[in-house]
Amino acid sequence: MAASPALDLVVLFENEAWQQPLFDVLDQREISYEKYDLKSAAFGGHDLPKARLYFNQASPSAYVRGHLRVVPFTLALLKNLQIQGAEVLNGIDVFSFELSKSAQIAKLNELEIDHPRSIIFNDAEALLGRNDLSFPAMLKPEQGGSGARMNQLDSLDELRELLAKNPSLWEPDQLLLLQEYLPHDPEVGIVRMEFLGEELLYAMRVVTHGRFNLCPSESCNPVEAGKEGACAIPDPQETDARPVEFYPYLELPAEALKAGKRIVKSADLDVAGIEYLETPDGRRVFYDINANSNLRKPIGEAFGFDPFERVADFLEQKLQSIR
Repeated sequence: MAASPALDLVVLFENEAWQQPLFDVLDQREISYEKYDLKSAAFGGHDLPKARLYFNQASPSAYVRGHLRVVPFTLALLKNLQIQGAEVLNGIDVFSFELSKSAQIAKLNELEIDHPRSIIFNDAEALLGRNDLSFPAMLKPEQGGSGARMNQLDSLDELRELLAKNPSLWEPDQLLLLQEYLPHDPEVGIVRMEFLGEELLYAMRVVTHGRFNLCPSESCNPVEAGKEGACAIPDPQETDARPVEFYPYLELPAEALKAGKRIVKSADLDVAGIEYLETPDGRRVFYDINANSNLRKPIGEAFGFDPFERVADFLEQKLQSIR
């Protein structure tokens, strides 16, 4: 990394459109930082960390944008930085956790927080004879991101047929989850809580209209009606669905916030986006934990602040603590 020894911050990223609002704030504050594009990069095994703080904003969904090598490179880089004593936000343990839906399910199970029943498998035939197999179910990749490769299924035969016709569903890591289908009203949607450290930044309700790509970034799901997102995930089940809608959620239940804070603390998350939904029978089910939080400026403004300014505050506080 061609960084000055006096550098304060390096931001690791793959999708610059997601990070631009933060870069704008860092520029305005004249923070000494460097952008590190993970799409085309190299580092020496002998390189020493050249910044006081690294902020990892790599996403598990890089592969859906054609960047298959980003995740393995990021894992190698983070391991190198950790071994050499660098301060890293969303470091190797956190990023590995984000990459694994099965690890997230295990964490929720450990914390006794309601979560979808899930089976992890590498061969559909291995599901035969399991007494916990039930349909309808959701098929998801172990390493997901932006709702990619998700399918609702009604039988094991349908699963076999789908995988035979579309073997690319095994990508990127050749592991899949068959997850309990959770009925909910798509016109009510799901709830996403954003955290900085162990503190809630804001909560929002996301009205899905049946879509799976719920990325909060305005580059993916624009505020302006009719404007195409830059990285929408194509899905035949979503063809006729209306755009995703995002609303500030001022009435976040105290128990939901408590559960979110427990997840953040237990998983040592520095920055997090945690999603749950409510079923007709009264369950509050947590199903997704993200360490790469794409913030939505209009939602923060509804609570009276610019969320990217808050992230910059968080980074500056971290820098002050390691001076």
